[in-house]
Amino acid sequence: MAGNTFGEFFRLTTFGESHGIAIGGVLDGCPPGLTIDKDRIQGELNRRKPGQSDLTTPRKESDEVQFLSGIFDDKTTGTPIAFTVANQNQNSSDYSHLQYAYRPSHADFTYEQKYGYRDYRGGGRSSARETIARVVGGTLGRFVLDTCNIDIKAYVSSLGNIELTRSYKELDLSAVEDSAVRCPDPDTAKKMTEHLLQVKSEGDTLGGTITCVIRNVPRGLGEPVFDKLHADLGKAMLNINAVKGFEYGSGFEGTKMKGSAHNDKFYKEQGSIRTLTNHSGGIQGGISNGEDIYFRVAFKPIATVMKNQESVARDGSSTVVEGKGRHDVTVIPRAVPIVEAMASLVLTDHLLRQKIRG
Repeated sequence: MAGNTFGEFFRLTTFGESHGIAIGGVLDGCPPGLTIDKDRIQGELNRRKPGQSDLTTPRKESDEVQFLSGIFDDKTTGTPIAFTVANQNQNSSDYSHLQYAYRPSHADFTYEQKYGYRDYRGGGRSSARETIARVVGGTLGRFVLDTCNIDIKAYVSSLGNIELTRSYKELDLSAVEDSAVRCPDPDTAKKMTEHLLQVKSEGDTLGGTITCVIRNVPRGLGEPVFDKLHADLGKAMLNINAVKGFEYGSGFEGTKMKGSAHNDKFYKEQGSIRTLTNHSGGIQGGISNGEDIYFRVAFKPIATVMKNQESVARDGSSTVVEGKGRHDVTVIPRAVPIVEAMASLVLTDHLLRQKIRG
């Protein structure tokens, strides 16, 4: 299976399946001498792990990371950083009925078409549990970004038909963790929670969007043709399970504007060149311009619902997929640290490219 490595200079390779022994990764290209706060890494894993509230899957996992190499006396050595996170609470029997059946909108059918064989326990490699390794790798990247004061914050901006319409500039992003849905606006968070609990009682699921804001990005990050900064961010986000869309800056709304209104005019402020507006989302020509980078990521509703669904078996015969097992009602709140982690991997990679270039 190819396609398990992300990045050029800062490269993360992940391994493991949902119901295997462990999920893990190898991170190569991390500079030496960085002080690593392992509690900070564990804190990010805790934001992603299951069983956080009655809004998430009841699967209980400690998700404690064990580092095997690359860190000595809490400092990076410059050698590959290998790590694992054990799977401790598998319940593979929940999936025995799926050995020959294809779940609607899951990767069961396509995996079997590609490889001729699949791990049906929790989706195997296609499970979002693989994102554990991305959170570890992305948090390690943050220690590099900290040297330039680059800050990444994401939050839930819509859940089903409940939408937070205020700009990130009007919000207190330090309040993201104040609600189980990770929406920084209390009134909207309350509506989202109520809506989510109602949908859960119906045995159904919800999708939504996550907005991410990256501040203090140095000018000049990104390559001008095939490795544009926004293109790499888009690839990173679209590689997250259940993601169906990505837009940055003005995004699709910008198509409704005239060019004269959409253009970000330059001005000089205290010796620094800035833009009056930021419809470009901090990136022009694929290269960062020093303004805030902001983007939105769309997630589909979780395909596993607590209702029986008609489908087909491997031999083409009709079957019914039972709605059972331990599953989230929505991926959105738990995906916030994953979005941040993938953004960190991209920014760290481009920052190191720029530093190596000198």
